Amino acid sequence: MVNTDDIIKIVKDTGLKHIAVIMDGNRRWAKEKNLPSAIGHKKGVDSLRAITKSCLKFGIKYLTVYAFSTENWKRTTEEVNFLMELLSATIKSEISSFIKNDIKLTFIGNRENLNKEIIKILEYGEKVTDKCSSLNLQIAFNYGSRQEITDAVKRICTEVQKGKIQIENITETEISNNLYTKNIPNPDLLIRTGGEKRISNYLLWQCAYTEIYITETFWPDFDENSFSMAIEDFNKRQRRYGK
Repeated sequence: MVNTDDIIKIVKDTGLKHIAVIMDGNRRWAKEKNLPSAIGHKKGVDSLRAITKSCLKFGIKYLTVYAFSTENWKRTTEEVNFLMELLSATIKSEISSFIKNDIKLTFIGNRENLNKEIIKILEYGEKVTDKCSSLNLQIAFNYGSRQEITDAVKRICTEVQKGKIQIENITETEISNNLYTKNIPNPDLLIRTGGEKRISNYLLWQCAYTEIYITETFWPDFDENSFSMAIEDFNKRQRRYGK
């Protein structure tokens, strides 16, 4: 078991501010236990709750989690509908806890093709936690990084057409400011559970120099001790940023 004080010191000494997570393995976890995939997704919510509390305990200011990708629409209608209902139910049940624990909730992703009721719930969660600041929790929902970058390019092109920006003034900073994650620092550490060795169209621009940690542990089994091990591993890295 990792000592909490040691993790707090690592976070402080390394300047670890932002952790991104690909929460993978809910369905495989359920399959191993001969359970419906819905049970795996529900257990995954418990893990997110636990890791959110760990971030508050350790002093991590930003946590971004991959909840539903643009590719996830290819799953069965039954599973997609369940995930939408689970999101709605989770926001409603957890919102008082977010406010109590000073957690700011932000949803990143494309909302154009989402159900109006889902959009209302997302906006409600963001509105009532807008003044919170102890932890910034970004939930990537209907998110795809290529789509995000495409949308950013379109916005910048529109500004060029209007004469508000010159082509020669388009910089990396300008592009970053047109992403869903504007005003959010790039992740220091990306954790992927479930053992897959890919980043699955997640934060492609933002993770250019992010340290990556992959664990075989399925997301429903990922707890504070697992999280601490990832932070300890991060502490062993030498971040050179190409130097």
